[in-house]
Order: sequence, then C-alpha cells, then structure tokens
Amino acid sequence: MGCALSGSGVSPGKTIPESKWCPSAESQAASKAGPEHGGDGAGAVPFPLVDAQKERIQESWRILHDNIARVGIIVFIRLFETHPECKDVFFLFRDIDDLQQLKMNKELRAHGLRVMSFIEKSVARLDQEDKLEQLAFELGRSHYRYNAPPKYYEYVGIQFISTVQPILKERWTPEVEEAWQSLFKYLTAAMKRGYYKEEEKSGSIQSLALRKPGTGSILNRI
Repeated sequence: MGCALSGSGVSPGKTIPESKWCPSAESQAASKAGPEHGGDGAGAVPFPLVDAQKERIQESWRILHDNIARVGIIVFIRLFETHPECKDVFFLFRDIDDLQQLKMNKELRAHGLRVMSFIEKSVARLDQEDKLEQLAFELGRSHYRYNAPPKYYEYVGIQFISTVQPILKERWTPEVEEAWQSLFKYLTAAMKRGYYKEEEKSGSIQSLALRKPGTGSILNRI
C-alpha cells in the first residue's frame, strides 16, 4: 500500500512482506556463534549481527539521520495503513481517520521521533551488546505499562525498512536489508521478553495483594 504522505519528498517504495524476514547464512552463522545476553535473565537469544552487518547499519544510519523526523511520521502512517488496528493503542490520535490530518498531528510526530531515538540508541550500542539488550528489554517493560501488546512490535521494523529504501536509493542492497532485518528481529524479541517479564511481575503483585489478610472485601466489590 502506498504512503499517504504527499509532498514528503520520499517515494512510497514497496511494502516488504513479512514472509521475507528470513535469516541469511551470514546471520545464521552469527546467531550460532554469538554470546547470549539475558536482560534480567529473561531468556535471551544470541546476538545475530557480525561486524560487517554492524558497519552496514551504522553507515546507512548516518545517511538517514538528517531525515529521522520525516521517516518517523511515514513509518507510522504506513503502519496505520497496513494494520489499522494498531492505531487503537494510541489514545491521543486513534480517532483521527484522515491520514493528511494525522501526518500533521504533533503527538504522532513526537512519538515517531521517540521511536527514531530508540533506533539511534540501538545503532550506537551495536558494539555494546549487553546495553543494547537491556535498552530493548526495558522498552518492552514500559510497553506493558502503556498497554501496547507485543503482536504489533515487528510491524514497526517492517515499515521502517520499507520507508528508508527510497531514501538510501542505490546504497540500499540485499546485504543492508538483511542487516536491518536481523537487528529488528533481535530488538523485537528483547522487547517481547521485557513485556512478558513485566506482565509476570504485575500478575505476581496482584496475586500477592489478593492473598493478604483483609483483602477479601476487594473481591466482594468486584
């Protein structure tokens, strides 16, 4: 589906089917060899990137950096086009159906910049795997508190890649695409672990509260 941001200066490009997100031999080798990093001991997976892939990501991000505000907006417009149900998570603008109006929305712009900031921090931590793991893990925990379910996380990476392809033009290669795909898969997995860890923690706290003496009256009021 094409992007509704007319006059953005960025061509729509093609949406990448989710079925194309499969690891190459290079990534599979990195996954087998890489060390495991458990954010809070939450069942981590091996770090998937080799040095050559890190360099491709860093080099392409340097080109994208000047366009991050525009990229952030386009990513979420594309996301809402392809997965309209995602907009329900954002109470500040979920009732805005007009995409032209939505692209001017200050809250959407601010959220897009926050997501781009997270990607920037991730790129800066590619050689600090423990810190990268923890960054994504903590973001997943916060998403539980925001009631943003894990089933939507992978969509952002897919739309990011679709958005930046026309910006990078001939610099976008299958190897660059594979590197970004591997990074987003890793970040998504770490975020999901953080989400479920926070969900587990919240459930335990609620369970303990209900077991405390004198709390039976709470159940009677439900």
